Amino acid sequence: MGEEVPESMMNSSVEKLSVAYDSESAGYRTSTNFGDKMYVVEGSEYRGKSSVNVTIFDHLTRSWIIPTVLGLKPVHVGGHSAVLLNNDRISIVKKDSMLDDSIWFLEEQKKVLGSEVVAWSKGVIGNAPKPIVISGPSGVGKGTLISKLMKEFPTMYGFSVSHTTRAPRERELDGVHYHFTDRISMEKDIRDGKFLEFASVHENLYGTSIEAVEVVTDSGKRCILDIDVQGARSVRASSLDAIFVFICPPSFEELEKRLRARATEAEEQIQKRLRNARAELDEAKSPGLFDHVLVNDELELCYDNLKKLIASDEIANPLHRSTMKNLKVLVSDVEVKTDKTFLLHCDDNDQLLLDISYLKGGAPGRTRGLDVYPIEPLGDAVNGSTQL
Repeated sequence: MGEEVPESMMNSSVEKLSVAYDSESAGYRTSTNFGDKMYVVEGSEYRGKSSVNVTIFDHLTRSWIIPTVLGLKPVHVGGHSAVLLNNDRISIVKKDSMLDDSIWFLEEQKKVLGSEVVAWSKGVIGNAPKPIVISGPSGVGKGTLISKLMKEFPTMYGFSVSHTTRAPRERELDGVHYHFTDRISMEKDIRDGKFLEFASVHENLYGTSIEAVEVVTDSGKRCILDIDVQGARSVRASSLDAIFVFICPPSFEELEKRLRARATEAEEQIQKRLRNARAELDEAKSPGLFDHVLVNDELELCYDNLKKLIASDEIANPLHRSTMKNLKVLVSDVEVKTDKTFLLHCDDNDQLLLDISYLKGGAPGRTRGLDVYPIEPLGDAVNGSTQL
C-alpha cells in the first residue's frame, strides 16, 4: 500500500501493455484502467513455477492494493493481451497456450470487510443448457423426481453433488449422495469463494460448490441442482443463468404425513423440518425467485409436467455449440482487433477470429458463449470469415 505507480504505467489508459515483456520481473505484464483503478496482470516464473498475479493501483489514493483473488486462475505460459470489455470485466487472452485454455476473464467482485476482491473465470467456446435448480421442503418428493429424470435420461442430465457437514445416513455414499466434509474445511472453502451457495440447515452446513456445477456442464450434460429455498435465492443472485423450479406439496398435512412415513428421524427433528417447511413455502412466493411452481400431488403427473417445462425451455433457447473440432490447437500469438474480437495466430500458420460479444455466466464460474471463426486466406479478418 502507498507505493507510487511507475510513470510508464501512469500513461496507459484502456490501451494495453499488450504482451509486453518486462526484463526486470522476467514475466509479462498488462495494465488496464477500470473506473478509478488500474488493474495490473503479470505473469512470472519463479524457480520453475508459473504464476499470474493481480495488483491494483487506485488513482484516487495513488496507492497499490493487493486484492483477494477468487476462482481458478490461469497458469502463465508465454504472455497475454488484456482489454476492458463492457466496463464490467477484463478479457485476458494467453499466447503459447492451447485454444481451450487461452481465454480468461478477470472480474471485480463485492468488497469483503473493506478489501478489494477480484475473481477469475475461464472462457469456454460455445454455450451450454441452463442448469435446473429444483427446490422444495423436505419430504415433498423432489429427490424422487430428480432420480426419475436421471434414470430416464442418463446421458442428458447430470446431478450436482452438494457438500454437507452432517453425518452420512445409512447407505449414503460420499461423492454420490453428498460430499461429506467437516465444518472447518467447508467454512474455509466458503471464505475462499469456492461455493455458489451455502446455508445452515438443521444446524449443519449445506452448499453447492462452483466446480460441482461446472464439471457437469463441461461434460456436456445439463446440471440438476437440488437445494433449499435459501440456497436458491443465493444462486439467483449469482452469475449462474439457471431455471428455478419449486416443488410444493398438495397440502401441509400431506407433507407431514410423508415426513413421518420416512421413519428416519426423531420427533424433534420432524418438528424442526415442519417449521422450516412452513417458512420455505412462504418464501417461495417471493416475486422473481422461482420461474415455475409444480404441485407434487400425483408423482407421475408432476414428473410429466417437469419434463414438459424443461423441454419448452430447450425449444425457446436452442443450444449453440462450436463446431471447432480441435480445441487443442496452439495459439502462438494474440492480436487485439477490437474490444470484442481477437485475432489468434496458431502454430500451423492458420488464423482464428475470437468473438467475445455474447458472453454468458462469469466469475468465479465459467464464462461461456465464445465464438471462433476461421480466417479465409487473403480474406478480411471479419467479413472474410466463416463460422466453424
